[in-house]
Amino acid sequence: MEFTEVIKNRSSVRSFRLDPVPDEVLSRILEAARAAPSANNFQPWKFILVREEEKKRQIAELCMGQSFVGEAPVVIVACGLPTPSRVGGYTSSTLVDVAIAVEHLVLAAENEGLGTCWIGAFDNRRLKRLLRIPEEVQVVAVIPVGYPLKEKRWKTPRKKMEEIISFEQYEE
Repeated sequence: MEFTEVIKNRSSVRSFRLDPVPDEVLSRILEAARAAPSANNFQPWKFILVREEEKKRQIAELCMGQSFVGEAPVVIVACGLPTPSRVGGYTSSTLVDVAIAVEHLVLAAENEGLGTCWIGAFDNRRLKRLLRIPEEVQVVAVIPVGYPLKEKRWKTPRKKMEEIISFEQYEE
């Protein structure tokens, strides 16, 4: 698929077919995440792939009861590792770095005909306990992955270009 089409076609999917995601397809989307840039090339990420039905159900409960999360064939939990790197000199680069890697993963999944949904609503403490994630590691996102149940996807409206771009300085 043409790259700009991948970007334009990507949307959040909340219903999945039961078909398993082949390992070679998962490998390609994870390779895309692995190729993502990061501050100082620290690559401060770890991806936990969950396929076990009961564990996926528990993850869905910890994602504020969003049951569709557990209905996907695979749930990927993206974790951020501690790093000394800073963004703007004031905050860790970990969240930005992991977000870039997750977006690579999401776009690669779209290219493979898979659907995803970036979940940011979750109980971090309980999810970490369930998946035995160390205290210093943070869950950044939960991504259900699978083949979309419906062919047509809802497209959310985007702001006009002039609403998001300023030249030479910040303008309202």
